[in-house]
Amino acid sequence: MLDRSLFVVAKQPAPGQTKTRLCPPLSAQVAAALYACFLQDTLEVMRRVPDVTRGIAYLPADADGYFRQLAPDMELVQQRGDSLGERLDHLLTDALRTTARQAVVMDSDSPTLPPAFVAQAFSVLEGPVDVVLGPCRDGGYYLIGLKEPQPRLLREVPMSTPTVLQDTLALARALALNVALLPEWYDVDTGAELAMLRAELATTTNGLAPHTRRFLDAHPDAPGERQ
Repeated sequence: MLDRSLFVVAKQPAPGQTKTRLCPPLSAQVAAALYACFLQDTLEVMRRVPDVTRGIAYLPADADGYFRQLAPDMELVQQRGDSLGERLDHLLTDALRTTARQAVVMDSDSPTLPPAFVAQAFSVLEGPVDVVLGPCRDGGYYLIGLKEPQPRLLREVPMSTPTVLQDTLALARALALNVALLPEWYDVDTGAELAMLRAELATTTNGLAPHTRRFLDAHPDAPGERQ
């Protein structure tokens, strides 16, 4: 059995419930449909990472049928906890206390993330590294990986702020943890980041994000999608 676990945190796409920071410029229906494409492309990124057990940590509680149909090849785990930090801690700790020697969790908002970055997270955890983080351009992180539970690192840092990465690194130093940083990338939460995604897709042909690429090609005139 593989002892390296890779999870993605995801929600079932629903208008008004997913990618709400893209509304406006997008309508709730278009934003949810776009997120469905992000999710499909993220699962393909995961499938390109070798020698790992793959899983989806999902919300809401009744979304297991949706995700079972979407990714029958992946383990399904319902997210537990009131805050994102609690949910990440439960997910990583449960994995590390059962079958995993290394556990990594990534977001579902970075459809063009290079699979090599995710594979690198597992590689650096083979060395004297306690925590690996994938920095986002907005001040957060797109990925965190551990080889021992670190509940304080996840529960004591306020999430969804522009200083998540900075605060996580400061707490890691206080806890005397050895941290490795992956190359910086971006997630897509705002109209400006959506424009960045469009620009990237317009200049690359690397095969990543085919679902997102087709969707945006089919919606070239949605308000705010181009800048």
